[in-house]
Amino acid sequence: MTDKTPWSLRTLGTPSPFEMAMMILSLLSVIIVLVMTFGRLDSETYRLLFFIDTSICMIFMLNFFIGLFRARDKLFFIKHHWVDFIASIPAIEALRMARLFQILRVIRLIRMSRSLLLPLIKQRKQATLASLLVAMVTILTLASVIILIVESGTEGANIQTAEQAIWWALVTISTVGYGDHYPVSTAGHIIGGVVIVSGVSFFGVISGYMASVFVAPDEAERQERHDASKAELKSELELALARMEENQLKMEQNQAQMLAKITELQLSLDKKSNH
Repeated sequence: MTDKTPWSLRTLGTPSPFEMAMMILSLLSVIIVLVMTFGRLDSETYRLLFFIDTSICMIFMLNFFIGLFRARDKLFFIKHHWVDFIASIPAIEALRMARLFQILRVIRLIRMSRSLLLPLIKQRKQATLASLLVAMVTILTLASVIILIVESGTEGANIQTAEQAIWWALVTISTVGYGDHYPVSTAGHIIGGVVIVSGVSFFGVISGYMASVFVAPDEAERQERHDASKAELKSELELALARMEENQLKMEQNQAQMLAKITELQLSLDKKSNH
């Protein structure tokens, strides 16, 4: 996003993991906006979807300004990413539909890229972070929306508002379990169990990623070591070749001296034989 490659050419190539994450979140956000626009929702469910979409917009806005800050040509970046900025403005449904352009970019990339998996595997760290971001937003969205819908009509339920549903989803996925809000229906218990298992898996991946960051050397360090080893080997080879050339030169000089002595002796013998 920070280079000067034309937008059309970059679109034909393979996106980075974070670009793919932003596009997937765009798809999720458009689905939320469509549900808010055409679905028959109660006021709390509508408020919950509004909060979730606003949070996604904040992620888009942060990503846009990070890209703008890192771009060498600010005007070029704004010229080719203004749609991303417009789509990041929350609370305006008409502008949110600009994310449809990002969905079209996802479809075009999938159709024109022969392989998206291999390039993403090569960028494992970025792919892991991007996957964690998408997974967290998706799990929180589905969990909070479904639990609010299921529990809102249940007698004795204590998850009745958008804020309570989001708080329950955050507490459950983190496996903290404060117990101030909890499902009372059977369907809510099933949803809670799925969210808990997802949260354990989610934070297990985070723990593994953090361990790999602090323990395993990163790609730059491995490349630096490889380059240093390669340079050292090249230096040793050049030194060995120089020694071989020096030895060969000495041998040639010795041969020349021996030939000169032989010639001198031959001339001496010829003179003696003539006398």
